[in-house]
Amino acid sequence: MSATRVPVHIITGFLGSGKTTLIHSLIEQKPVDEKWAILVNEFGQIGIDQAMFEQRDDVVVKGLPGGCLCCQLAFVLQAALVNLLARNKPDRVIIEPSGLGHPAGLLDLLRGEAFQDVVAVHDIIATLDPRRLDESRVREHETFQDQLAMADAIAITMGEQASTEQHDHAQQFVTELWPPRKWVHRSEHGTMPLSLLLNSTQTRAQQDTAVPDTHRQMITTPTLEGAFFDAAPPQGQPQHKTASALGYTSTGLRWHPSERFDLDRLAAHLGEFPSSARVKGVFHTEQGWKQLNRADGTLSLGNSAWRQDSRLEVITPDNDADTHTNLLTELQSSGALLS
Repeated sequence: MSATRVPVHIITGFLGSGKTTLIHSLIEQKPVDEKWAILVNEFGQIGIDQAMFEQRDDVVVKGLPGGCLCCQLAFVLQAALVNLLARNKPDRVIIEPSGLGHPAGLLDLLRGEAFQDVVAVHDIIATLDPRRLDESRVREHETFQDQLAMADAIAITMGEQASTEQHDHAQQFVTELWPPRKWVHRSEHGTMPLSLLLNSTQTRAQQDTAVPDTHRQMITTPTLEGAFFDAAPPQGQPQHKTASALGYTSTGLRWHPSERFDLDRLAAHLGEFPSSARVKGVFHTEQGWKQLNRADGTLSLGNSAWRQDSRLEVITPDNDADTHTNLLTELQSSGALLS
């Protein structure tokens, strides 16, 4: 690899498989003499993940909500990456595509003329939640299969939540993939040794890997309209956005930062969503600013440095879309919102 090219790492994986948590663990191990840039794409229209990262001088985080990096956002990604490389001059870039994103289009862009002498794409890492192999809807999803097929290495996540039998099944499933992965790591509590990232080499994913027709149908006229740091909605008038693609529906809400939530009532209400729902949110509560993250029915809670607005994103299979839309409507009158 040319010393002048910036290493780019793609960490892919299906919805709720622990990509962001894994990236957090890598940031905590970051060499002190390196500056990193993190590009986070989300399927949802509101955008949550950038709010999950603490502000640091040595880590620049850019969120690209509302699409799929291999489809609608390819133009926006190119502009964002060019800007990050020129303005921040990072030593390393990590890209987290949407849980429904396909790596092929992203690879095409990074290997294209604009970046071929600027970046070097290292091993593609896929996160795998063993519990997803029990769900035929996920296991048979084309994007789920392609994310694992294109990966050079696999991090088996959710070590503390999946059963021994589920982990054994995942290990066998990964072992049977061809060609063999460069490495398979069982991640405990969302951690991964930094050495696996730093010692990676250029990806072996084939140049001719094609974007599936299901993703090509999503391609629209690219636009730079809208941003993660849009102005907050007016008080008492939450913003509501919904979009559907690839068999999933995303519904997002944003509230004015002065509006506060009762944390216990909010958590109880979010607990009523179907177990298939992927729920992420940042809220101004009576106990301060909190981030909530729910995958496979398990809700986690943490403090948040985000102060711009309260925001919630819920992604479900289309057959559950009506259910979660009704629950989001009920949230407005559930008593969770204090003021």
